[in-house]
Amino acid sequence: MNDESTIQHETLTRRDALKYGTTAVGGGLFAGCSELVGQDEDERTGSSGTGTYSVTMSPAGEITLEQPPENVLTILPHHADMALAAGHGDAVSSMLYNPEYNDTIWNKFLERLPGVSVDWADLPGTWDPDKELLYELDSDLHLADPAYMTNMQSWTREDIAEIGENVAPWFGNTLSNANKEPPEEWADQYEYYTLWEIFEKVAQVFGAEERYTALTAVRSSLLERIDERRPSTAERPSTAVIQPFQGSFWVYHLNEPGFLYSHTRPLGAIDAFADALGDSGQIGGQVDYETLLEQDPDVLLVTGMMGQSGIEEVRNTLTDDPVGRQLTAVETDRVYAGGVRNQGPILNLFQLEMTAKQLYPDVFGEWPTYTDGPYPEIPVEEQLFDRQEVAAIITGDR
Repeated sequence: MNDESTIQHETLTRRDALKYGTTAVGGGLFAGCSELVGQDEDERTGSSGTGTYSVTMSPAGEITLEQPPENVLTILPHHADMALAAGHGDAVSSMLYNPEYNDTIWNKFLERLPGVSVDWADLPGTWDPDKELLYELDSDLHLADPAYMTNMQSWTREDIAEIGENVAPWFGNTLSNANKEPPEEWADQYEYYTLWEIFEKVAQVFGAEERYTALTAVRSSLLERIDERRPSTAERPSTAVIQPFQGSFWVYHLNEPGFLYSHTRPLGAIDAFADALGDSGQIGGQVDYETLLEQDPDVLLVTGMMGQSGIEEVRNTLTDDPVGRQLTAVETDRVYAGGVRNQGPILNLFQLEMTAKQLYPDVFGEWPTYTDGPYPEIPVEEQLFDRQEVAAIITGDR
């Protein structure tokens, strides 16, 4: 990688409004809580332009702003989903991980939210970019986990600090997806959050606390309905989250900490591979057909299939295999297109509803047979949350 540390770039007026502390990124300690200095959205974004507010989240530390960012870089889609939920989807102007794929998946869900969509397919960005690309993108905010950036081969902590100082601050948390161990140089300052705790902080960055509060109320109501009606433990199905891979399968945890599981953990189904995977810190493991049959889950959730084609091919592959066709889930037609793991709050609402219906159809209503296309239309009386309400919260029409 070329060393761009000596390049001098003009500071733009827009960035003058994004003053930030780089305590954590620079290697020191960080505050452990969020603190809003400004009192409300009007004060922060008013015509005077003098209101300031600060938000703190591990591992980046505290950032202080005078107005919400208008030009945001993301890596994974959970942060982009949060910006959208905060009413600032248009601020997402670059994405380092597969924007075309994420655009396709998200719009398949957003089809059910009137007036809400994303336009990510042609966003600039590439995995493991050169530093110069981030200079060229000239973002107001890097809505990304700086510790996660060091997973990329070309990036060091010094590079991250340079971009944070010369371009824009970092602000994001990704390793909370499975409470993964951070790189050694970040270990003393890394804190884990739930999906909705991260969203709360991102909403504060965008001055969208009211949207956060309203969407949290929708989620709380959904979870209450699940808790009230969910069958007892003895009546819950054994379940495996799988992904086909070269004639075998990756299997993943179901109920572990982290936002990868925020659409399955609240349902409390029996994890068919909990003992086999153990607590090694790995998010999953590889198994063959015979091992899958040994556990013989009642339900198979094929991860990442919702919103794209391929689930029929998986079903046919299982049926055509002499071992696979013996699986209980295959015999009872309970092989479902599973959800997106790196989800944000919007997809989390849909995927909680979807998983509830897949696991407990007798309680929450049958999940429609799905092959491809948008999130299925669910009769209003069988919906677990109000689409119109969620759309109105996001668009500001509520």
